[in-house]
Amino acid sequence: MKIKVLTNDEFLAFSKRFRPSSMYQTVEYALAMNNQNQNSMFVGLVDDNEIKAASLILIQKINGFRYASAPRGFLIDYNDTELLTNFTKLLKKFLGKKDIVAIKINPMIIKTVYDPSGKSILKNTRYDEIFSSMTKLGYFHLGYNNYFEALKPRFEAIIDLEKPTNQLFKEIDKGFQAKIRKAIKNGVKVYHGDVDDLEYLYSETKDKYPRDLNYFKDLYKYFDRSGNIDFYYSKLDTTEYLKYTQTKYNEMHKLSFDLGKKLIGSSGKNPKIVNEKLQVDKEVSMYSKQLAEATNLLRDYPDGILISSALVIKWQDTVYLVINGYDEKYRKFSGNHLMIWKLLGRYSKLGYKYFNFGGVSNITLEKNKFKGLNDFKLNFNANVTEYAGDFELITNRPLYFVYKNSFGISDIFK
Repeated sequence: MKIKVLTNDEFLAFSKRFRPSSMYQTVEYALAMNNQNQNSMFVGLVDDNEIKAASLILIQKINGFRYASAPRGFLIDYNDTELLTNFTKLLKKFLGKKDIVAIKINPMIIKTVYDPSGKSILKNTRYDEIFSSMTKLGYFHLGYNNYFEALKPRFEAIIDLEKPTNQLFKEIDKGFQAKIRKAIKNGVKVYHGDVDDLEYLYSETKDKYPRDLNYFKDLYKYFDRSGNIDFYYSKLDTTEYLKYTQTKYNEMHKLSFDLGKKLIGSSGKNPKIVNEKLQVDKEVSMYSKQLAEATNLLRDYPDGILISSALVIKWQDTVYLVINGYDEKYRKFSGNHLMIWKLLGRYSKLGYKYFNFGGVSNITLEKNKFKGLNDFKLNFNANVTEYAGDFELITNRPLYFVYKNSFGISDIFK
């Protein structure tokens, strides 16, 4: 057995058939990260010209030292202790000779799966055994973080798409169902965009996401070559919004008038009619204000208003929500809710098995500062997969010692 640098085609062929895999272990992702100041290479464990395991290795300079990472871990069977041992020993020697001080990985080793309520529905019975094997091989576990401190999120929200679309909708939170229906009535529509629309996504997310606009464009450029990326946005049709509001206002106004006549007929002594008219009059007032708003929006934005957007990548049988955002000013139109629902329905019909909603924080925490983020994803009936977290493997011990001691004296290396 030996470690071999793989060509793009060799790695692509292996990664396409390996399970489980991730969009972060792809040729396209490597090319995108090359433009984010990270070098890359593909390595494989080869035995008699057959690739037994492989990985994308990203390399960046930290304080003048070369430090590697393997996002979402190696493409290897972690249950095969002998294979993992051979790969680790040979990779460690291979990277060490290239003056790489260490490599950080966050493998797709499942620890527990939870339902949306936080109840454990699956436990990896071999987790402790795998964890023990890794630590014996020199992988230092960096802890069970609860939030987003890891290389990639330790908790991911994932939706099972292998259901009829009507069943998918029934399993969504009732309040979210109402928001989706209302968004449609208000004239919100979802469109398939392209690379020219990415600036809008960036404007929505630049204060929350560490990557720049070029990162989004690079992802689109490289994944689009294989047709594995899609960009969507939701838009408020201001003409339809005005029409709907006018219709509702007229309906409520007429109902209020009719109830008024009934009250006169009963000499105002029917409490049921009184209460009903009070409620209807509130809606008349609400739609009156909404009518003024809708009129102004149509005047100012006759072509409509973009209110949310999302970038998704397709890899194997999974659709990944890379990033999504919305315009806070138009949050009440629930464009984000409708857009996500449309994506679930679309990709379910196309035969994808899973929709990876991306990271969430620890679902089992009683007090959670990311509760709002968690609730949004879990209300679509996503289960939460908990992974092992980050591990670090030292690959060049002498250099690693200097590297660790460089923190605090980093000016020397500038």
